[in-house]
Amino acid sequence: MTISRMTRRTLATTGAAALLSASTGLLSPARAAGLSPTLSMRGGANNYRPGAPIVERIGGGGFWMTGTVRRAGDGTPLPGQRIQIWAHTTEGHERDWHSHGATLTDANGEFRLEMPQIVPAFGQPHGHLAYDGDDFETVFLRPIMASAKDTRLSADFVLQPA
Repeated sequence: MTISRMTRRTLATTGAAALLSASTGLLSPARAAGLSPTLSMRGGANNYRPGAPIVERIGGGGFWMTGTVRRAGDGTPLPGQRIQIWAHTTEGHERDWHSHGATLTDANGEFRLEMPQIVPAFGQPHGHLAYDGDDFETVFLRPIMASAKDTRLSADFVLQPA
């Protein structure tokens, strides 16, 4: 059996380490710093048409645009939010009315809308999405596909209250 002795030096060192840890927050539970809002992307608003109708599908379909919508700060999913989608597809240019449509997020803040296959415009296959409601700041996204052969594209929104 070993008996350890606490010396003044051990006591002082242990106490100083405990105070230092407490003052740096190392003894506190970890907390999320908060979810930052999504910033609009350059070129995201190109060919935007306010008031695009809510649709079940754009054109003949075959390609899926999906994503999520959450509130900045706490990341709460936002149901019932209107997301407008448009793109250059096999059935039309992104400036054409029939290439635009909108959908609403479900109870989990998720959206999905079927549309024709996206094709490259100016050398890049990309889609356009917008949140343009009244409750949060407007955000325009322009995600680029990894390949023109992809049949889905996902984009997530983190919205800042207006």
